[in-house]
Amino acid sequence: MQLERKRQALEASGVNIAGISYDKREALSNFAERAGIGFPLLSDPDSEIIRAFGVLNEDVPETHQFYGIPHPVELLLNPDRTVAEKFHEENYRDRFTAGRILVRQLGSDAGGARTQQRTSHLKLTSWASDETVRGGNRFALVLDIELNDKMHVYAPEVEGYIPIAWTMDEGSGVTLYDTEFPDAKTLHLPAIDERVPVYEGKFRLVRDIMIGQANELGDLLEDGALKISGSLRYQACDDKVCYLPTTVPLEWTIQFEQHDRTRVPEALRR
Repeated sequence: MQLERKRQALEASGVNIAGISYDKREALSNFAERAGIGFPLLSDPDSEIIRAFGVLNEDVPETHQFYGIPHPVELLLNPDRTVAEKFHEENYRDRFTAGRILVRQLGSDAGGARTQQRTSHLKLTSWASDETVRGGNRFALVLDIELNDKMHVYAPEVEGYIPIAWTMDEGSGVTLYDTEFPDAKTLHLPAIDERVPVYEGKFRLVRDIMIGQANELGDLLEDGALKISGSLRYQACDDKVCYLPTTVPLEWTIQFEQHDRTRVPEALRR
């Protein structure tokens, strides 16, 4: 269902979706109709294609009723059918979201609602790769930053100056990953003859976050919404003045939905 929500954005980026399962065609048809799936669901009852892509769950013994099931994995294929990237986690309940793939691999802006804030030095737009998430999802948080004219901030690798820093408030059931920073520009400061790494103009910061199941999220989950927060700290300078360090509070509110545990009719089960 998360793939269906992002189907139009994926197609606009030149990516077509297909799902594959070892379930019967009738079972997949039943699920597609119930869940409103508009992309092809392919039946691989003997797990031949599943094996060919190397995603067979070999932890399931051949005598088990679920033998042949694949690992939950998303594959991004090249036009020549070779695998460009593979997205999977160790735990079968953990999944990369389609929105995260759109942001990270395809450079898309297919996220949900934006929150804009302005300071004396910049405009900050924060958003998430997915409007709705489930327990076990790994998705992306995004900060789009637009500095005022002739303004710069210092990149993380700077020495002797205050670098830009994105801090997240930790909470139960949440795994935070490192921020991805763009390449910095080297700026020459002629008054002191120094060269420092900086950001100017527009740039984007991205970091992944993975959330646990509903019973692991504690106070972060409230009335069906996931609330996560943090802050952005920086020191901005222009061609004449370095201003006092500034901290901007950050907050994301994302809808949280439970997993769909409805099974197909018994007659269609394996």
